Amino acid sequence: MILTKTEEAINKNFGKKPKIPDLIYPPNVSFGDFAIGCFSLAKEFKKSPEEISKNLSEAIKPDEIIKEIQAVGPYVNFKINKDLLFKEILGEIFSAKGGPASGGSGKKNFGNSEIGEGKQMMIEYLSPNTNKPLHLGHIRNGVLGMAISRLLKSVGYKIIKANLINDRGIHICKSMLAWQKWGNGETPKSAGIKGDHFVGQWYVRYYKEADKSLEAKEQLEKEAQGMLQKWEAGDSEIIKLWKMMNEWVYQGFEKTYKELGLEFDVLNYESETYKLGKEIIKTGLKKGVFVKAEDGAVITELENNQKITLLRQDGTAVYVTQDLGTAKLRFENYQLDELIHITGIEQDFYFKNLFKILKMLGFEWAGKLRHLFYGMVNLPDGKMKSREGKVVDADDLISEMKNLAAEEIKKRHPELSLSEINERAGKIGVGAIKFYLLRVNPKQEINFNPKESISFDGFTGPYIQYAFARASSIFQKAEKKNLSMSDINRLDSVDFSVLGDEKELILLRYLIQFPEKIKLAVEEFNPSIIAEHIFEIAKAFNNFYAFCPVLSAESENLIKARLALVGAIAIVLKSGLDLLGIEILEEM
Repeated sequence: MILTKTEEAINKNFGKKPKIPDLIYPPNVSFGDFAIGCFSLAKEFKKSPEEISKNLSEAIKPDEIIKEIQAVGPYVNFKINKDLLFKEILGEIFSAKGGPASGGSGKKNFGNSEIGEGKQMMIEYLSPNTNKPLHLGHIRNGVLGMAISRLLKSVGYKIIKANLINDRGIHICKSMLAWQKWGNGETPKSAGIKGDHFVGQWYVRYYKEADKSLEAKEQLEKEAQGMLQKWEAGDSEIIKLWKMMNEWVYQGFEKTYKELGLEFDVLNYESETYKLGKEIIKTGLKKGVFVKAEDGAVITELENNQKITLLRQDGTAVYVTQDLGTAKLRFENYQLDELIHITGIEQDFYFKNLFKILKMLGFEWAGKLRHLFYGMVNLPDGKMKSREGKVVDADDLISEMKNLAAEEIKKRHPELSLSEINERAGKIGVGAIKFYLLRVNPKQEINFNPKESISFDGFTGPYIQYAFARASSIFQKAEKKNLSMSDINRLDSVDFSVLGDEKELILLRYLIQFPEKIKLAVEEFNPSIIAEHIFEIAKAFNNFYAFCPVLSAESENLIKARLALVGAIAIVLKSGLDLLGIEILEEM
């Protein structure tokens, strides 16, 4: 409506139909609900932005929708009929989620769209190795993959969540060799250790033994490489050992996946795709894309004389071997419009080369590949190193965060039973990890601070969960006072003209902006945009809660209007947390 009126005013005053600038928001809600900057119009009409602004503010007349128009320098500010504006925005929110009293039962979240409709996208994330447990870096990968999948799904994309299990190779053989030499038949069950942790200990043991001397290192490397050759040749004893140890790891992984809420639609295994990669390499040799080096290895040469090894001189596969096969398999099995690989920043160069090689091979779909990298997650004393056993273990971190959350809950609610404390602590602890890892741009490095992340104050997950719980408690109290929730759901019975406090208008603006933030987060593959926005909503809501009484407001109209606003805030907070994969709590 505002843009239509602006366009009419421009046509009337300037006799020309230009491209109307996008609506923006004045820096202070007291200035207006929306604004238009006149810079592009000034350039087109060869007049100053201030003159254009003044002319438009005089030409556009107030009506039942636009209550006030004011020129402020190069901007035109608009104030909208508050009853109509609140009804429209809250109406969209409630119709999407079923109203504030229902707790959200609609089929479509507020802010969802169909910009990705008809497109199918695969998101590959996590991609663990079966020689060690998941660590903090994996957690960032996993929660980022899930959040991006949820964001893309919210705007209409059909998403296939894929996990490539790196279940073969020299690194796997190292843990197998160590167990074979020094394990004495021990198992995760006999040792009382989770399977992935058990296998990871043998990977660490391998390097401890190799570091004893140069001779020991060379001997172990020779034996590990020999084991890999036997594996690729199908040696029955080696295959049996490999299957047994991998199964231990998978059982451990599943428990961690469940704790973090990680889900996958497709599981690919390097042991199944490396052979397809070898066939692709044969084709590449025939085409002259690849060549055999003097030592027998298969290589290709990219720009700047950069040589990439595709097969070792003994014929065994490397990472790129299986990645070639996996890419081909996926595009053959699924009608993908895009395939996104999510990994750490250290693999960015590798994926650029992989994509170049696939284009050199002539695959039409090679242009549909994308690499989304994220920054490292650092410890207080530096980077994690799996071979030294110096990592922030995922399971240990989850346990620590639950314990920290439980301590805080006990302080606030000593009357709760142990089972209630543990249930809340699980949601708060895991939610704290996810939010802390998602609150910054994926490309930034993170120094993870458990105590900071679990705080109920500040830019944290628990802070937002607490804001939602506070909003929920208002509705629980309203029900006890026999306030009619059906009246709140029927917005036509609510008079929103009674709302006008700056704190209420700030909340309304954040609600209006929520769909825009989803769209931007999708465009940039950046969940931190959602994290930042729902934090601002939670902060504004807590400020509103402190100064604007809801159930004890001075009139019935104001009680209803504020209850409806609180309901909309609860719905949007829940939607934002859901996009990040974070569970809500009705009570903290």
